[in-house]
Amino acid sequence: MKVAEAVGRALSASGIGQVFGVVGSGNFHLTNAMVAAGSRFVAARHEGGAATMADAYARMSGAPAAVSVHQGPGLTNALTGIAEAAKSRTPLLVLAAEVTEPRSNFYVDQEALAHAVGAVPVRITSARDAVGQACEAVRRAVHERRTVVLNLPLQVQALDLPDTGRTPVTPPPERAPVEPAAEDVAALARVLDRARRPVFVAGRGARTPGGRTALEALAERNGALLATSAVARGLFHGNPWSLDVSGGFASPLAAELIRDADVIVGWGCALNMWTMRHGRLIGAGTTVVQVDDDASALGAHREVHLGVTGDVEVTARHVLAHGGRERPRQAYRTADVGAAVAARVRWRDVPYEDTSTRERIDPRTLSIALDDILPANRVIGVDSGNFMGYPSMYLSVPDENGFCFTQAFQSTGLGLATAIGAALALPDRLAVAALGDGGGLMGAAELETVCRLGLPMVVVVYNDDAYGAEVHHFGPDGHPLGTVEFPPTDIASVGRGYGFEAVTVRTRADLTAVAEWVAAPRSAPLLIDAKVVGDRGAWWLEEAFRGH
Repeated sequence: MKVAEAVGRALSASGIGQVFGVVGSGNFHLTNAMVAAGSRFVAARHEGGAATMADAYARMSGAPAAVSVHQGPGLTNALTGIAEAAKSRTPLLVLAAEVTEPRSNFYVDQEALAHAVGAVPVRITSARDAVGQACEAVRRAVHERRTVVLNLPLQVQALDLPDTGRTPVTPPPERAPVEPAAEDVAALARVLDRARRPVFVAGRGARTPGGRTALEALAERNGALLATSAVARGLFHGNPWSLDVSGGFASPLAAELIRDADVIVGWGCALNMWTMRHGRLIGAGTTVVQVDDDASALGAHREVHLGVTGDVEVTARHVLAHGGRERPRQAYRTADVGAAVAARVRWRDVPYEDTSTRERIDPRTLSIALDDILPANRVIGVDSGNFMGYPSMYLSVPDENGFCFTQAFQSTGLGLATAIGAALALPDRLAVAALGDGGGLMGAAELETVCRLGLPMVVVVYNDDAYGAEVHHFGPDGHPLGTVEFPPTDIASVGRGYGFEAVTVRTRADLTAVAEWVAAPRSAPLLIDAKVVGDRGAWWLEEAFRGH
């Protein structure tokens, strides 16, 4: 048995059940070995798409995934998706064939590339150690929540596996939850006992099977309002005290209530510039607490008064069990606050002037209508651009698995691949890819992947014929905009060319075709080319450029 086959089999046995990629000569035998061992392989049309599909699949399934790429350009093509995964601490394995001879056309310092984007570089160094090194790469991805680039030199792949290299392989054990220190639990309990207007902000670390239940119970005990970061959107869906997302996407009421909090507790949440609006959502006298199972994350983005190292669910349950008080406090959960949240916390309930014309539809009107038409059991993948706040906040999601937000790197062009990965992880849900025309056309090759896989998903293109963020950022100052504006593109026809059903939407009446598709068997995916008005920048745009 060759090393390539042995490593492929070992990776599959280690729990890598889903692989995405573009196969070339260097990763051909490895990938086929994984398929033969039981892993599912999905071919993408570009390595960048493959990397993001794998990232989204891992986020939504809760299991590690892999992306398989050719040596050299296969890896460089995937780098943006790898950078996004690395910044998001996604447990992802990048299987990269490698040439080590500098005179080769394919040569590039792949270890340096991995370091540059924040991934962990690992290399298969010998036939004897190949299986063990591959299994260690999987262990690091799972236990350290890291994106690992596993370099596989071609000459080592071609070696015969010695008998000493044939070892039994099993998946790594689950990552053990981090127990908080008793004194930290007591300190957090004291902070909450004194709080009059507490707000919990839950992030990626709270997206666990028992995270919602534990946080809701503790919030009820202490009269706390509930919010999430963007990546945890939907965690508290249906809770009457949920403010939805904190940060740049927050509705006016949500921002007001968070800003007036006297205690903010970040649960598995970085409390970064996006979630806290560069600190402007934190009042002058507010006590800030952060709970995270990674001690290095505490206070990384802002000063905290109390940092607790511990698993979110475990810590919340320990705090709940601490002390003798049994009856919930009212605290921030007053009748007036409850009535305001019920009436005004959703963006769709905020009054606005509809700027639709006969030729273009207001993105708010479009998004509200789609929210009403599309099935509620959905998972949404959103690209980057001026448009992105509209689908992110006007389309509701059923839970924390309803929103896949690959925006840690803030790259345009990842949205379609994100939705494909999420669709494969959650096949019982309608996948919705919300794209701008810029990002949609960047990733258009993966429209073929959607059709080839038979995914009955919806692709919504918010089409303003421009890079709208730049138009609205630079336009008011009189700068020329010819570099960021484009002629009209019939994206509906592009979709039909790949095999989509497609509709061009200029008015609300045009959405009848969407309702008809929803009611039909959905034998083909649907692309909506929505010609949206481009007369204003989105409400969150100022926050985005402030973050540059």
